[in-house]
Order: sequence, then structure tokens, then C-alpha cells
Amino acid sequence: MPINITMPALSPTMEEGNLAKWLVKEGDKVSSGDVIAEIETDKATMEVEAVDEGTVAKLVVPAGTEGVKVNAVIAVLAAEGEDVSVAASGNGAAAPAAKAEAPKAEAPPAAKAAPAAAPAPVAAQLPAAASSDNRTFASPLARRLAKEAGIDVSAISGTGPRGRVVKKDVETAVAGGGLKPAAAAAAPAAAPGAAPLAKGPSDEAVLKNFAEGSYELVPHDGMRKTIAKRLQESKQTIPHFYVSVDCELDALLALRAQLNASAPEKDGKPVYKLSVNDMVIKAIALALRDVPEANVSWTEANMVKHKHADVGVAVSIPGGLITPIIRSAETKSLSAISNEMKDLGARAKSRKLKPEEYQGGTTAVSNMGMMGVKNFSAVVNPPHATILAVGAGEERVVVKKGQMVIANVMTVTLSTDHRAVDGALGAELLGAFRRYIENPMGMLV
Repeated sequence: MPINITMPALSPTMEEGNLAKWLVKEGDKVSSGDVIAEIETDKATMEVEAVDEGTVAKLVVPAGTEGVKVNAVIAVLAAEGEDVSVAASGNGAAAPAAKAEAPKAEAPPAAKAAPAAAPAPVAAQLPAAASSDNRTFASPLARRLAKEAGIDVSAISGTGPRGRVVKKDVETAVAGGGLKPAAAAAAPAAAPGAAPLAKGPSDEAVLKNFAEGSYELVPHDGMRKTIAKRLQESKQTIPHFYVSVDCELDALLALRAQLNASAPEKDGKPVYKLSVNDMVIKAIALALRDVPEANVSWTEANMVKHKHADVGVAVSIPGGLITPIIRSAETKSLSAISNEMKDLGARAKSRKLKPEEYQGGTTAVSNMGMMGVKNFSAVVNPPHATILAVGAGEERVVVKKGQMVIANVMTVTLSTDHRAVDGALGAELLGAFRRYIENPMGMLV
């Protein structure tokens, strides 16, 4: 029987993706775990693996197609010993489902998309990842990798067709993400009785205010839609409050210069070059270690207390921004944070990050100082309870022991989820951060 390959959900928020490139052609033989296509999501370009063995009978969705819905059929495999031409022609009834909206979980896939007389596509007949008998469906390669890593495959969230566990799910679990209990704990719960997100104004309502021909319409891409949805959800559901302090930078700048000057070289280049932002990341991570009550996430049932400070760092990319994460930043050296951040930032700009590299985290840093911004307030990105907005360091007149002196000063503003972090706790966290910035030697011991 033909095997349908469907558009996978590569992140919890993904609803559709662009089929950027096929890495196989019709007639090619594939094995479980082989990379067969590249999919562009709202945040990154991801490789898609085959979860079954067979011969590519038909590429249903051409390379370059945009807006392919999750669970839509994108290709058909002929199983071992099956006639390829029969498998390709036998998928005719399923092809229209590739363009249709993915149906709700309780309805059989394509039940509404196909006529009553048409046979259901094979994908509709595949069982879910976890059935009533607790059986977990996974590719042979995923099972082997999970066994080698000592992970129960039933604990891994699958992103393959119908929730099947595939190779990249195991790799995500090994890296510390993708396990069902962790995902459930980290996911922000919707507030009971919360009002639905308000919709934006229609084109007609806006365009009536402008003369025809004085504008052009640029459709929203997937990234912009996701940013809009998450920020609107954050502002409508999270009660924000803000705390600001000024931090003197002279000691930090002097230590940074000393550390960079003493960096060893490899192939004629220093092995690290610290930025102020690297030291900000380390300082907020250590502050969360020192004030663990603020290293939390809110759900309706529990306060999720995190054991490590996983710091997301906002990176501007064409069309929006993404927040790669420095995991366990409180345990890493400044040079390790600096080099990791350079790697993540470069791959973020080319949309090559893996989902586990930008999903989750326990707090975030948004630094607009390099753009000359003096101070601003950032929007909390759930499931975080805090985000630190960092302004530019600049020379200011300060008073010390009754005398006016010049000092380099940076204004930072902590935005917090008031459900999880109260005012006094937010002030304590910001005070700890300021101590590390103004006494930076503490970050080295």
C-alpha cells in the first residue's frame, strides 16, 4: 500500500511551511532517517527525514511551494515490492488533501476534503503516536538512537507523520528538550475564561483613509504572523510591570579590555573576543542563580521553578527576530558564552537554527544599545517570566561623595510577569544583576 509523506509540524506553533527544496527525485530509494527535503518555517530552514523505507513514487508538492499546511500530503512512497506506477496513480484521491487545512484531531484526515466515494489516504489510516495500548510509534533509527542514549522512546514527543518519533526528535531529547513532561511543564497554560485574541483591522478599514495609488500591499510572511500572534497573546494575558536601574560600566569595560588583550591565539586569531552583551548574558544568568525565586514560569496549576538559567538573546533577522538560547549560562565561562553566541547569531541570520536552539528558555535579553537607544521596555516572551531590555552605555555626569564626575552608564529595564515575579522580587533580581555589572570580577569566580 502506498505510504503518504506529510508536511511535518517542526515546532509547536507551526501551522504551515514552505517546501523549499526536494533532495530526492521520483524513482529514488529512501531509507528511514534519510534527509529528503528542506522545509522553511517561520523561524528556520529545517531538514525533513523519511520515516519509512520505499521508493519515491510521486512528489505531490513541487519544490518552492509556499504555505503548505501541516499534515498535507507532500509525497508518496511505494513500499518494498510495490509497483511504483501503481503507487503514484493510486494516490489521486489523496492529492487534494495536500492543499486543504489540516482537520481537527477527532475527525478522520481528509474526511471533509475528499468525496464520500473516494478512498481515505493512507496517512489517515496510520495510528497516532500513542494509542490506547500505550504503544509508541517510532522509526527504527529513532528507536535505536533512543536506546543508545538511555531514553524511553515513549517519553519523546514525535514530530513525524501522525506524531511518529523520528531521528531529530531523539536528538532534541538528548540535547535536553522534546520530552513530554518537560514540554507540558514549560508550555504556558491558557487562562480559564480568557478572552480570545482580538483581530487586527481589515484592509478595508485601513485603506479607506488613504488615496488609491498612494500605497502598496505587502502580505505578511509566516514569521511576522507568528511574532504578531505571540506578542498580542503576551500583552493580553500577561500583566506586565517594569523596573529600571542605571549601571556604571567603567569597571566592566576595563575588565573586558584586559580579558580580550590576554586572549590566546589560534591560527593567528584570538580564540575569543568578548562583547558587553556577552557579559550582560552572564550577569543575568548569575543573578537568576542567586535569586532562584525569579527563575520561574507561570502555569494555571503550578509555578515552574527552573534549575538552570537558560538565557534567550534577541537577534534581529530579515523580517523579524528570533531568540536563540544559551543553555545553563550561569555555569559557562564568558569566552564560552561569547563563542556560542557568535555561532548561534550567525546561524540565526541564515535561518539554520534547530527548534531546540530557540524554543524554551527561562529569561531573555534584548539589547538595543548598539543602535543608540538609551532605554526601552521589552515584552515578556512566554513561557519566560522576565526579559531584560538593555540600553546604550554612554558618558553621564554622576555624583560621588558630593562631587560630580564622568562615568559610563547603561540603563536597563526588567519587564516581568507579575503573576510569577512580584515587585520586590523583580527589584532583588535587578539589584543582583547590577552588582555583577558594576563588580564584574565576580563573574570570573
